[in-house]
Amino acid sequence: MNARSLRLRVLLLFAGLAGGLIAVVALAEFVGRRVLIAAAEDAGASMPGLGDALALMALIACLGVAGLVTLIWYFFDTHVARPIEMLAGRILTGTPPEKGEGRYLADLAPAARAAAASQAAARADLAAALDAHAGAMAHETSILEGILSDIGAGAVLADAQGRVLFYNAAAAQLLPGLGLDHPLSRYFAGGGLAAAQDRIEAGANATDVALTGADGKRLSGRMRPLAEQEGGTVLILRPARREPVPPRAAIEELRASAAALTPLLAEVSCEMPPRIAQALSASAQRLTSALRDLETSLYPGAPRQRRVAAEELARGIGLPLGAVAPVTLAADGWQVGGLLVALGQRLAEAGRTPTAAISTDGSEALLSLSWPGPVLPMDLLEDWLKASPDSGMPSLTGEDILAAHGTTMWSEPDPENTERARLVLPLVISDAAQAARPAVTYDFAIAGHGAPDMRPLSQLTCVVFDTETTGLALSDRIVQIAGLRIAGGKLTGEQFDTLVDPGRPVPPASTEIHGITDAMVAGAPDLRTALRGFHHFSEGAVLIAHNAPFDMGLLRRAEGETGQHFPNRVMDTVLLSAMIWGQGVVHSLDAICERLGIDLPADQRHTAMGDATATAQAYLRMIPALEAKGITRFEHVLAQSRNYRRLLSDANLASAHGN
Repeated sequence: MNARSLRLRVLLLFAGLAGGLIAVVALAEFVGRRVLIAAAEDAGASMPGLGDALALMALIACLGVAGLVTLIWYFFDTHVARPIEMLAGRILTGTPPEKGEGRYLADLAPAARAAAASQAAARADLAAALDAHAGAMAHETSILEGILSDIGAGAVLADAQGRVLFYNAAAAQLLPGLGLDHPLSRYFAGGGLAAAQDRIEAGANATDVALTGADGKRLSGRMRPLAEQEGGTVLILRPARREPVPPRAAIEELRASAAALTPLLAEVSCEMPPRIAQALSASAQRLTSALRDLETSLYPGAPRQRRVAAEELARGIGLPLGAVAPVTLAADGWQVGGLLVALGQRLAEAGRTPTAAISTDGSEALLSLSWPGPVLPMDLLEDWLKASPDSGMPSLTGEDILAAHGTTMWSEPDPENTERARLVLPLVISDAAQAARPAVTYDFAIAGHGAPDMRPLSQLTCVVFDTETTGLALSDRIVQIAGLRIAGGKLTGEQFDTLVDPGRPVPPASTEIHGITDAMVAGAPDLRTALRGFHHFSEGAVLIAHNAPFDMGLLRRAEGETGQHFPNRVMDTVLLSAMIWGQGVVHSLDAICERLGIDLPADQRHTAMGDATATAQAYLRMIPALEAKGITRFEHVLAQSRNYRRLLSDANLASAHGN
């Protein structure tokens, strides 16, 4: 790793040359003065003012030398050193030089252009070879992903150190905030997970688990060890079945009231005395109240509504799929999905093999099960809805699920095909956008990456993020924050994106830049809620941003308000760009993307997710160039950052000083 850049070396060389020439002039003035004075003394002559004249001549010569050397250095730096740094960055990143770059470097610029073209061709050939070799494996992987995404249960794979290597969409729904390379234990409360791991370590081939999620949700499932040489565990999870607990107090009250009625009824004759009538009435009232309490205790309450991506819900039904709208539903995915599965089975048994689809109609989404043939009688549908779709919770019927979601269901002819019929279930579309997660999320290479602090840049787990604000000062407020996770040198597909209510009007000048209006942030999460979610998403990862001191400054300034501290290590793509191309070029996000050949759609620019995506792609493409310069680890980046403090401050220093 070179400690000094080429331009700095050239500057030091010319500074040494200027210093040497000035020293020669000073020496010549000193020697000339001594010779002239000695000659004058031998001749017996007096030469007043000789010393001042020689000093003035020496000063003029020194200034001339310094000016001439500075001028030569400037032209050399502008037309040689700076273009060489630029060409070096082009070669390291595999991007061809622009026309006119390095025109004073003779054949160097054309050679760099040819080298970049050759490198690009070699990369293309290598990519084609890898694609051809991995074709069969990709097919098998897609089959495995389909199976694991549709099994209905949450599946999580952890390595021997307990770090998450793999999870499917169902697991992400059961364990909010689940992410690669995070310790699995952080998503559970209590000691249930540790106890299960102890049983596995003691030699058990598998063990049942009863766990409590960090959000208080009760879960059950089974844990198995991986192959001995690999280490780690596989955890399969489902929501714990709700077992009714006998309501002892209500039952005892029922018994007491019933016992009191027996002797009272024995005293009843043809005419009931007022005292007996009042006692009988009071006992009857207590009996009615106790029965009501008993019914409430045994009857499962309406579920806490959640959000579920339409794609995730559709994939979990296990039916042939039609068109699925890219929306998020305000629904409990487990209950609605279970109901649709049960109805699909009923239809298939009745000779009506259904196809599932999800479309939109204004603010509602229409979930439909369609089949060729006549319309299903409504009385038959009502009978089906009176049954429970889950044998483990027989008291929760289809009617209860519809009532809990404030909706209904009906049968009708398919409006797009009169030879088909369908069942229709309308659900509200969630106001909070939630991108559909990948079917499965994994990076098995994490297990071989070692401890996070010892990993090279290509194996770091990072979160690349960006913010949009009400202005450009640290006193302004965040209106949007978005991030993407990188693990093992690639994007994992995990994202965080939310609008933020700033608690103040969004200035029109800011809206012109990022397009976010007061109406868009009305009802959005406040800063405390948004940063709590982002903290959970980014915990333990290296944070990467473009112009990180600004974005990190906003997070640290909000710490007192939100209680969320971000001690993460930080990298800045501005500084990384300067390490590759030098300080003599523009390091804006647009300029970096242009140099790296990254397409930045105009409608995504100045949106938090769009800029975060561009920054992430730029970082991934800069890693090989940084490694070629010997910058392979985070500590190397940190050390190099000290050379660029004139360009931009180091966001890690602000973290160290708590600013």
